[in-house]
Amino acid sequence: METVVFYQFVTEVPRAAAIWSTLVLLTLGLLTVLAARPERDRPADPLPAAPTAREVAAAEAADLRRYAEEVAVAAAGAATTAKRRRAAWLSAQEQMERAWTGYDAADTAARRFAGAGALPTPRTPHTPAEYAARERYLHRAAMAAYWRGDLSMAQLGDVFGHRHGWDPRRHPVEQEALISRVVRDARLTDYQVAADRERAAWRDAELAAESARTLAEEAYAAAARLRPDPAPARRTVARALRPAVVARWRPLRAG
Repeated sequence: METVVFYQFVTEVPRAAAIWSTLVLLTLGLLTVLAARPERDRPADPLPAAPTAREVAAAEAADLRRYAEEVAVAAAGAATTAKRRRAAWLSAQEQMERAWTGYDAADTAARRFAGAGALPTPRTPHTPAEYAARERYLHRAAMAAYWRGDLSMAQLGDVFGHRHGWDPRRHPVEQEALISRVVRDARLTDYQVAADRERAAWRDAELAAESARTLAEEAYAAAARLRPDPAPARRTVARALRPAVVARWRPLRAG
């Protein structure tokens, strides 16, 4: 019995010792790993180096150059727009002057017929033939005014439809006076429309010119900022050429 116990003791004790040794080693290794924490000791990523003064100056110069190019392109576009708006204003001004000339001529003709209307209307026999002749005269006069551009198609339709005061029974002198007044009113309307267009075109041209001037000044200033400043060099040269100040000898006062 003692032999069996001794044998078990001899065989089991080394095995237990080996197991405990393995556990101790694993525990010590784990503690070493936890205590060391190599990720903590690892240095952090290095911070990017601060840009040098030359790099900062180069970046600022690139920004100024890009801004100057953009402003120059905008100034060129504004100048083109200003020229186009000015041309449109000159065209509108010419149209207004032509409209005024047409109105002035129509007003002169209407005044002439108004003076003639002060005279008594010639008496003619009121017969069907006379009324037919008056109607034919009205139609011919209206067609002539239409082909001259004095009457519109709608107004010509009113004449032939005997609407809006167009009475074929009136005397030809009265018909001519009525046609002249209608033409004068139409020419006045044309002139007013042309004048409104001219004023609008003038405002657009003024705004475009002001915008072009502002952008041109900004483009010039941006281009000037790109040029190196010659002031330090001038100051250095002026300082070098400045004559030296000679100290004057002054006698000391006695007493």
